[in-house]
Amino acid sequence: MLEGKAKVMESDMPEKIRIHAMASASQALDIFDVSDYTSIAAYIKKDFDRTHGTGWQCVVGSNFGCFFTHSEGTYIYFAMEALNILIFKAAPAAA
Repeated sequence: MLEGKAKVMESDMPEKIRIHAMASASQALDIFDVSDYTSIAAYIKKDFDRTHGTGWQCVVGSNFGCFFTHSEGTYIYFAMEALNILIFKAAPAAA
């Protein structure tokens, strides 16, 4: 488990969900090779959908840019090992 080795760059998640994000990423890294970004992201996304309801998104990589809108309290961006991990829940569409 690598939870203690994660460095949170930015987040608006409650502490309990932040801890879950790092634990889920650590579990994914125990299962998949560190270069298998898609499997790691899918594992984390499915874990969050199952635990916190559907609509979560996860991006994993060593170098990426992004621009998105998220629901308040659902965003975390952190580094673990050589990976950067972004997890967020998409904002509902405006009526």
